[in-house]
Amino acid sequence: MGQVGDTVLIYEQNGINIKNEKSLHSSIKQWYVKAGDRFEVKLDKYVIDLVREDSLIEIQTKNFSAIRNKLRELVKYNKVMLVHPIAAEKYIVTTEEPDIVISRRKSPKKGKLVDLFDELIRIPDLMGSDNFILEILMIKEEEIRCTDGKGSWRRKGISIVDHKLLEVIEKITFKEDKDFLIFLPDELPENFTNKNLAKILKIPENKARKITYCFRKMKIIKEIGKIKNELIFEKL
Repeated sequence: MGQVGDTVLIYEQNGINIKNEKSLHSSIKQWYVKAGDRFEVKLDKYVIDLVREDSLIEIQTKNFSAIRNKLRELVKYNKVMLVHPIAAEKYIVTTEEPDIVISRRKSPKKGKLVDLFDELIRIPDLMGSDNFILEILMIKEEEIRCTDGKGSWRRKGISIVDHKLLEVIEKITFKEDKDFLIFLPDELPENFTNKNLAKILKIPENKARKITYCFRKMKIIKEIGKIKNELIFEKL
């Protein structure tokens, strides 16, 4: 859908210090930029990633909990779009200090659109606001690792130091309840369980539970009963 360009961003004087901004976050801002956009703008007690004439754009690569309160305040009086990337394709680049590349390999792990619920579970109530839009970017990225001895024992001391955007493959926008119906396919029984949903979507059952939790909060489905320890849901 688009390679990363070389657009120069102009930041507000009263914006935050961007020295610690990660590459992925910065590159997504570059990908979104339009003429007239302003970056790192102070609005009341918050700093906004990108301010457009008619809306505010926030980019969050992970941990929606960190901006939950900020978003809830902003949507009261502003149109807000939250952008979240999911790595459909990832390359692991391992380096030595200072930035000597040792290896580059393709990761077997492939992110899917349904992974958005790993984060949406933190803020499902916001989807009920007319002022809120969620935009998912399916991307190709590089994960930069460094053999600095500071990483977890699982990675034998190798640290993850950055993520770099290579390409935006697809953009998916969620504005209304109907936009989420792709996760409730027609072959799903009228009354269904998490196990039913997991089987049809070919996902783990714990992921299905995240979907049904969000959808109950969003009033897309309701709980109507229980079979043994399994909840039963019905589409609204």
